[in-house]
Amino acid sequence: MEEPNAAGAAVLRMETKTVNGTEYEILCLLGHGKGGYSYLAQRDGRQVVLKQIHHEPCDYYTFGNKIEAERNDYARLKAAGIRMPALIDLDETTERIVKEYINGPTILALLERHESIAPYLPQIRSMAAIAKEAGLNIDYYPTNFVVQDGLLYYIDYECNPYMDEWSFETWGSKYWQE
Repeated sequence: MEEPNAAGAAVLRMETKTVNGTEYEILCLLGHGKGGYSYLAQRDGRQVVLKQIHHEPCDYYTFGNKIEAERNDYARLKAAGIRMPALIDLDETTERIVKEYINGPTILALLERHESIAPYLPQIRSMAAIAKEAGLNIDYYPTNFVVQDGLLYYIDYECNPYMDEWSFETWGSKYWQE
């Protein structure tokens, strides 16, 4: 964030956000989804993702309590064994969560660069089978998956009861075409 000083020169202003009394320096906006804004943040030299829940309208999805859903969905996905970033902190009052930062390209970024995603198809199919076995669907859109050290991570915590129409093979695979 830049703002001019008295001489008119640009000065970088550090933005911070607090989660349960812990302050995080915001480095940049990573993305904006139907549930919130995700920022790359840091504290004591450690990078994390800080997600600020928003209440902007979404004409194709109905929400209940978003912060409660984040907590409950994380627990369901963790119990199922889905590879995802660890939940570090959750602040109900400010509707913010802090999670592990998975540093790497999204599947969408790989597709946009015309790089092969073939090595990750067995991993997404395995993840889809794990989710189905647990009675869940995850959001298979390619922005929700990051590759780090050859491993595929589901970086969103959203999950819903399993329905075949929203499975990877029926819905998600359409977006994973090279």
